[in-house]
This record gives sequence, structure tokens and C-alpha cells, in this order.
Amino acid sequence: MSVPLYQHVYDTIIARIVDGDLGPGAMLPSETDLGRELGVSQGTARKALIALEQRGILQRRQGRGTFVTTTTPERDHFHFFRLRLADGSEASPELESERVSRRAATEAERALFGEDDVFEIERGRSVAGRVVVREVSSLPVTLFPGLADRAPLPNALYALYQQSYGIAIAEADEQLQAVLASEDDATLMGIDLGTPLIQVRRKAIDISGRVVEQRLSRYLTDALHYAVTLR
Repeated sequence: MSVPLYQHVYDTIIARIVDGDLGPGAMLPSETDLGRELGVSQGTARKALIALEQRGILQRRQGRGTFVTTTTPERDHFHFFRLRLADGSEASPELESERVSRRAATEAERALFGEDDVFEIERGRSVAGRVVVREVSSLPVTLFPGLADRAPLPNALYALYQQSYGIAIAEADEQLQAVLASEDDATLMGIDLGTPLIQVRRKAIDISGRVVEQRLSRYLTDALHYAVTLR
């Protein structure tokens, strides 16, 4: 089956971003120049750019051009931190504790990442001075060399992934479940063992479709709620 022409343009731009030829904030050629370079019409180039913009990979700025989207701490927080206050306003998480280490991958992580070792990041986050999140992330070591040496890491990890490693998170696949607090949860959050929590398993996927992070988060939501907007 032949690949549509716009898909060729789409895949070429993705490849250039992944390879580092187009870094965060880089300006793309005009639709006319891009079409001429890749041997397609201006309309075909426009169709590919629109599709990439819809995924949040590119950003069009009126009168200026089309740019590779930069993941900022603010964008990271808005898109991927879902706790909200009782009135529906955004909760502002603060990093309270962090441990970064390298360890052998579990069987599931080896199947997911194809590597024998992973970096593990365990963090506690607070809202309004109260620790309400315990999260444990695992990442493949070959994609994030030297990560443990960067500790302490910034509050917004996805901005770090793009700016330091050229890995842009495009989407996240999450599964929610009701659980009871473990000893580690209870100690970190200062709650009773067995307190009800919301558990979220997330796989973060970059623009090339790779799973680059697995994260298990547990949320205390007696004064907060986990908000999702469906479109």
C-alpha cells in the first residue's frame, strides 16, 4: 500500500525532530519551500503541518511562521498534572522529596523498554503545604544518559526531557484505580495505612511513538480531585 504524500512530509518532519535536526523552538521552512524540498505541492505540505499542529508537535505563530513546540514547565504542568482544588482551579504542586537511582529493570520494564537497566525517580509532591502525591517513574537508561547525576531534578520533568535529551512527550496513556495506602505512601503523606488513594499508571509516549517513561502515581484526594476533560 502506497503512503499518502502528506504522510511522507509528516514522517520526515518527525524524523528530523527525533534526530535533533529540528530542536525545540526551531522554525520550519515555509509551506512552499517545504513542498519544493520534498517534491510535493504546497497544499500537501500544509496538510502535514496542520496534522502535526493538531498533535501539539508544531505551533503556528501568526505572521511569524511554524515552530517546533517547546515544552515549558508551565505547559508540562497544565497538560499532565491533573489534580484540582475543590473549586475546580488548578493545584500548584511543589516538590518535597526526591530519590534518583539506577537499578535492574523488572521483567515488565524490559519488555516495555527493551533494556536491562532503568533509572528510577521517586518523588513526593505537595499542594498547599501538604504532601498529596507519591510518584515512581522508570526510564530507559540509553535515552537519558547521566540522568542520576543531574539530581536534584527540576519540578517539571517533561520540560527537562525535551530541553536536555531532545525527547518531546506527545501523549500519555493512563489507567486509574482505587487503592489503599501502603506503608511507603503512609509514611510520605503522613496518613494512616490503608487510607483510600487514587492510583494512576501512566505511559508517556514521545512524538515518534516510543514509550519513554512509565510512572506510577498515588494521589490523596480527600481535599482535591483528579480532573479529566474529554473532547
